[in-house]
Amino acid sequence: MGRLPQLRKIDLSSNSLTGTIPSSLFTMTSLTFLDLSQNQLTGPLKFQNISSSQFYFIYLSSNSLTGTIPSSLFTMTSLNNLDLSQNQLTGPLKFQNISSSRLESLYMSENKYGPIPRSISNFTHLQVLDISSINLKDMLELDIFFELKRIKALFLSGNNLLISKGKINSTLPKFTSLGLSSCNLREFPIFLKVQNELTYLDLSDNKIEGKVPKWFWNVGKETLQSLNISFNRLSGFEQPLIILPWKSLYHLDLRSNMFESLLPIPPLSTKYFFASNNNLTGRIPPMICMLKALQVLDLSNNKLIGQIPHCLGDFSSSLSVLNMRNNSFQGKLPGTFTKGSNLKTLDLSLNQIKGKIPQSLVNCRMLEVLNLGNNNLNDIFPFWLESLPELRILILRANGFHGSIQSPHTNFGFSKLHVIDLSHNNFSGMLPSKYFNTWNAMQLAPEKSNPKREYMRDRSGYYEDSIRVTNKGMEMELVKILTIFIAIDFSNNRFYGEIPNSMGNLKVLIVLNLSSNSFTGPIPSSFGDLTELQSLDLSQNKFLGKIPQQLVSLTFLEYLNLSHNQLTGPIPQGRQFATFENSSFEGNSGLCGFPMSKKCGNIEIPTFEPRQESSFREGFNWKVVVVGYASGLVIGLVLGHVIISRRPDWFTRTFGVNLHK
Repeated sequence: MGRLPQLRKIDLSSNSLTGTIPSSLFTMTSLTFLDLSQNQLTGPLKFQNISSSQFYFIYLSSNSLTGTIPSSLFTMTSLNNLDLSQNQLTGPLKFQNISSSRLESLYMSENKYGPIPRSISNFTHLQVLDISSINLKDMLELDIFFELKRIKALFLSGNNLLISKGKINSTLPKFTSLGLSSCNLREFPIFLKVQNELTYLDLSDNKIEGKVPKWFWNVGKETLQSLNISFNRLSGFEQPLIILPWKSLYHLDLRSNMFESLLPIPPLSTKYFFASNNNLTGRIPPMICMLKALQVLDLSNNKLIGQIPHCLGDFSSSLSVLNMRNNSFQGKLPGTFTKGSNLKTLDLSLNQIKGKIPQSLVNCRMLEVLNLGNNNLNDIFPFWLESLPELRILILRANGFHGSIQSPHTNFGFSKLHVIDLSHNNFSGMLPSKYFNTWNAMQLAPEKSNPKREYMRDRSGYYEDSIRVTNKGMEMELVKILTIFIAIDFSNNRFYGEIPNSMGNLKVLIVLNLSSNSFTGPIPSSFGDLTELQSLDLSQNKFLGKIPQQLVSLTFLEYLNLSHNQLTGPIPQGRQFATFENSSFEGNSGLCGFPMSKKCGNIEIPTFEPRQESSFREGFNWKVVVVGYASGLVIGLVLGHVIISRRPDWFTRTFGVNLHK
């Protein structure tokens, strides 16, 4: 490439390139654009005569580059944008003779530079600076950056920031974007009082205590679009308002604080509103129905009461996520879900909601997550949910659902289902053999399914789904749900009959829990085909027969519970079965073999190799014993006949009493 003198643009980003960057790339006189970001490039940056090049953009982020940054990069008169973020570059940084630099955007986050010299303020054209998370041991003084005359966007997150409490004057830069998360701040920075042009402000993950000061309402009052004050220690607002004042706000994040007040209503322009993990009380104000642009509403883990406003079901054209998990909501579910709904996630679990599931949910054709667990619902299985083409997670656990889960129709759905949890209800009946044939997402072979570690989230990326599951004998919360997580939990119901062999077709199943039911018959040998299975719980049932030897092939199995059934015969040996304890098999009086104390006798398979015996013992086998035994018996009979016939009086005196008895 270095021999292509007319080449102006090179974009090789987002590949798997390895090795070092050829120095010849930086001597090309016509090259203005170079993007090698998101590769696996290593080694130091080696520039020769780069100051005479015509580079305008250089993007080298998300690699594994090492060493220091050549100072010649900062003296180029043509370079406008430089991105070196997310590498392993080190200091010291040298900003010398940079008065002629035309740099406007400089991204150097997530490296290990060390101290930032005050000479950084000599970048006279710099408008965007990102030095977040650069592994500083000392405190970073904010005043240094106030000397950058044209600075508009400043990102210092992940550094220990020192903010002086001097006088606030009009000479301070007017920021449009400020990233100050994880900076060990203990109060709202006072310089924000004069920031009336902010569009983006991130103060999350600090140690700010007390109440939001009333002067804060004027920060970017006309311009602010995104405000994040989550993960602090805020308890309320010094001057509560009915509706928060920012006219252009679309993203508001109040998560994980200690707000104890009534729920604040964000501006009508808000699209994403997060207020979870607080102590908010009272009812949801009716004014929430005025937020017609709302796409994500997350009020989970608070102390809110009353009924869920029915208007939330009417936001068919906008609302994508409605999460009100773990509050004290009562009454019935909204029945106003209309056609054309954009709803993707509905999580109302861990409340006190009663009644039935409204069939208007069938209008939510985009629904992927439906979590109504741990409520007081009383209904039969909602067969009509099978018609939802995108449904991936269905959780109805710990309610009053009852009856069979067999569909009265011949068509079975749930083709994209990843997680189904019907545990702790009163479902009954048999599991139909055809029921699992259409659960296609659970049947894909591992090599054909998507192996990427992606999480379930909304399209904006602001919200990620989470659920509670019982896995490996413990209840746990998955704060993020991998798209490869596949689970079935039918435990603690009244199902009976044999397990259909078709369940063995769910080849990517990771968790299977059928415990505490009345299942009978043998454990299906087809379970040996569940090669991705990590947790299997069949305890507290009435399973009969032997444990299938095929289960030994489940090499990923970490948890097994077959206790309290009516299983018999030897426990399979080898592989994962060597790691399970006695508790996995207790309550089956007919089982024998390791790890139980009951031995299997002649049918037990030895777990050791036989030792080589001597030549004498090799010849002394069972055939010799039989020959000796037979010979001794013949000789004994002959001698007995001789004695009795020749000395009958001695025989009678010696054995007569015993023979009589």
